[in-house]
Amino acid sequence: VQLQASGGGLVQPGGSLRLSCAAPRFALDYYALGWFRQAPGKEREGVACISGSDGSTAYTDSVKGRFTISRDNRKNTVYLRMNSLQPEDTAVYYCGTCGSGDTVYSTGYWGRGTLVTVSS
Repeated sequence: VQLQASGGGLVQPGGSLRLSCAAPRFALDYYALGWFRQAPGKEREGVACISGSDGSTAYTDSVKGRFTISRDNRKNTVYLRMNSLQPEDTAVYYCGTCGSGDTVYSTGYWGRGTLVTVSS
């Protein structure tokens, strides 16, 4: 599954960004797709996941109320809208196939990441 993330950049604390993930159409139909991030010196963590069947969503606790995951099947794209960004959100963000329960976790496919830097 080829996935391509884009939309990262430098933003001030309190600012917003929208990330995009281009995916093959079959991936949107058959996989839950989500966002992961890896900050310097830390392990990769699941951020958000959206179901391929019913569009249900899940988030890690640290981004609830600030980040919104969505998808547009006409454009074969999954989005992550990030509001109220904080320096601790600085990381390389990846899109990938996902699952969710107590946490958002990877189910094996990754795309290339996009860097988000939150700094004044």
